[in-house]
Amino acid sequence: MGLHKLRLAAAVPVTFSSRLFLKPFTNTLTLGLFSRHLQPRNKPLLVRAFSASAAVQDIPATQTSDSSVAARPLWKAAIDFKWIRDNKEAVEINIRNRNSNANLEAVLQLYENMVNLQKEVERLREERNNVAKKMKGKLEPSERERLVEEGKNLKESLVTLEEDLVKLKDELQHVAQSIPNMTHPDVPVGGEDSSAIRQEVGSPREFSFPIKDHLQLGKDLDLIDFDSAAEVSGSKFFYLKNEAVLLEMALLNWTLSQVMKKGYTPLTTPEIVRSSIVEKCGFQPRGDNTQVYSIDGTDQCLIGTAEIPVGGIHMDSILLESALPLKYIAFSHCFRTEAGAAGAATKGLYRVHQFSKAEMFVICQPEDSESFHQELIQIEEDLFTSLGLHFNRFRRSSISQV
Repeated sequence: MGLHKLRLAAAVPVTFSSRLFLKPFTNTLTLGLFSRHLQPRNKPLLVRAFSASAAVQDIPATQTSDSSVAARPLWKAAIDFKWIRDNKEAVEINIRNRNSNANLEAVLQLYENMVNLQKEVERLREERNNVAKKMKGKLEPSERERLVEEGKNLKESLVTLEEDLVKLKDELQHVAQSIPNMTHPDVPVGGEDSSAIRQEVGSPREFSFPIKDHLQLGKDLDLIDFDSAAEVSGSKFFYLKNEAVLLEMALLNWTLSQVMKKGYTPLTTPEIVRSSIVEKCGFQPRGDNTQVYSIDGTDQCLIGTAEIPVGGIHMDSILLESALPLKYIAFSHCFRTEAGAAGAATKGLYRVHQFSKAEMFVICQPEDSESFHQELIQIEEDLFTSLGLHFNRFRRSSISQV
C-alpha cells in the first residue's frame, strides 16, 4: 500500500496565534502556498505509517535485520537512490532552483561505491554458502581441512566488508539528507520576489484616521509586554495580557471547532520529542543553521511545529488502506531559534521564539494528495474570510521554501 503524508506545517501555514491576529486589519495578510514536500506524481514520498489505534496493525517485533551485519544505531531515511541516479538532471535542477548546497556528485559516487561493495558482500556470502554445502558431503581429511580454512577466511573477509558496508551506508545517508525534496511543478523559481500572487481575497479597509501597527496598539491597550519578557527569557519573547489572552484563546478554540466540522480529529501534542522524530520529519535538529532548540545531554528537542509529534503519533505501525484518509487538527506551542532572521519581517510578534499554533495534518493515498491539499487551502481561506480579513493567496518561490 502506498502511503503519503501531506506536510501541512511547512506547505501551508495554519498559524492562528497572537502574532497573526493582533496585526491591524488594514494591513494585507498573506496566505502562503508552497508545496515543497509534494513529490511528482510518479514519485510519492515514503513515510512512516501512523494512524488512529483502530486503524493500526503493529509490526511484529520478530522482524529484525540480518544479525550478521553490525547493528545500525542511526535511523535511515527511505531515500530512493536509484531514482535520484536515474533522474540526475531533474535533481540537479531542483538543487539549483532551491539554492541548496547539496553535493549530488558525492551522493552518486557513494551510492555507486555502496552498490559495488554490496555485490562483493553478496558474492562472498554465496562462496561461504557453497563451502558449507561441500562440507556436508564425504570428504578426505585434507580436503575438509582446506575447506575449513577457506570458510574461516571467507568469514573474516565478510565481517570486514559488512562493517565497511555499514559505515558506507551511514556516510551515504549523512550526505544524501542534504538533497532537498522535489518541488511541486507549479512552484515559481527564484527568491522571495518571484513568489506569485494567485488570488486576492477581499479589499483593504480604508480609515479616516492615521492607523497604528500592532506594536503601538499592543502598547496603548496594554495587550503585549516585550520588555518584561526580555528580562525573564531574552529577546523575541513576549507576554500577552488582558484582552489579547482572551483573543488568542478564542481564536484557537474557534479554529479547532470549525476544522473539526470538516472531519478532523483534534489533538494536543507533546512539545518535547526525540531528535530522531525531528529528523524523520525532514528537519536537522543539530545542523549549523537549525531552527530547533535541542536539550543538552539528551536526545530530545523542543518542537517547532505540531507536525513533528503528529508525524510520530503511531510510528512503526501499518495503516489499513480502508482507514484513509486520516485528518488531524493539532494545537501546540512552538519553539524556534529563528537563526539568521533579520529585517522588517522580524519586528514585534513576527519571528518570535515561542508561539501557539493550530496545525492541519492529512494522511492519504498518493493519488489523493493534491485534492486534500486543495481542501486544506480552502479551509484556511474560509477561516480567514469568516474573520473578515483581507489576504493574498500566493505560491511561494523555490528558494523561499528552503
